[in-house]
Amino acid sequence: MQNSSYIGRFAPTPSGYLHFGSLVAALASYLDARSVGGRWLLRMEDLDPPREAPGAQSAILQTLERYGLHWDGELVRQSDRHGEYEALLQRLFDQGLAYACTCSRKQLEGSGGIYPGHCRNAGHARHDAAIRLRVPELIYRFSDRVQGEYSQHLGREVGDFVIRRRDGLYAYQLAVVLDDAWQGINNVVRGADLLDSTPRQLYLQELLGFSQPRYLHVPLIIQPDGHKLGKSYRSPPLPGDQATALLIRALRALGQSAPDELADASAEELLAWSARQWNAALIPRTRNLAESQLR
Repeated sequence: MQNSSYIGRFAPTPSGYLHFGSLVAALASYLDARSVGGRWLLRMEDLDPPREAPGAQSAILQTLERYGLHWDGELVRQSDRHGEYEALLQRLFDQGLAYACTCSRKQLEGSGGIYPGHCRNAGHARHDAAIRLRVPELIYRFSDRVQGEYSQHLGREVGDFVIRRRDGLYAYQLAVVLDDAWQGINNVVRGADLLDSTPRQLYLQELLGFSQPRYLHVPLIIQPDGHKLGKSYRSPPLPGDQATALLIRALRALGQSAPDELADASAEELLAWSARQWNAALIPRTRNLAESQLR
């Protein structure tokens, strides 16, 4: 069924170049949108300048173009939206929904990653402090199109989470929720490493009166040592001259297949065929997929 109201997106972080794991996520989001005649937007999540690799943004754009993954509309950069993030942060702070936290990493050792609430009622000033969002003692759940039912008790499993870091940089959870709503994103397709972030985003969406998109989390590609393919583990960047071969390999990771005669097709021809054949129900229902299985 064609659905021109579908709006999806790919949102890479320019801390390095695109690698095969990035390609799998980008391809899934692209085909899920194109298969129903939807729009596919591109957003550069450049929230953390100290971690941004020189030249990564332009390299990401060039790679997407070479692989036939052409986006709709203008590229959005989160670095251009700091004013919107600050306005929302101030609103949450003024409403008593957010507060300043001066806890150091050492103070939080032994908490198991769950914020124990030391600063919740301390009344610290915002200067030289992180900003945390108060969470309710509630379970947030959703049905993922691949991974199935997922739930998380925010109070017991997460605790009040950071929406602006102590160094003044805005946190992913705040920016992604605001930007998805602003861009009208109603379908989020991304890697399974973000599955456990989703309940926090559901809470923020509820708090701000935003609609909840549909979610689809694709398996992460795992290296032999157990680490996911990623920029922090120096995974090799996508070569520009192997687009069709690597797209076919990425299709295999997503449970799709392509006939042998498309091995010599252009990336655009392969993508057009794949969009017509796309079936999200064939994506493996697992969070991790060994890279060795795809060779």
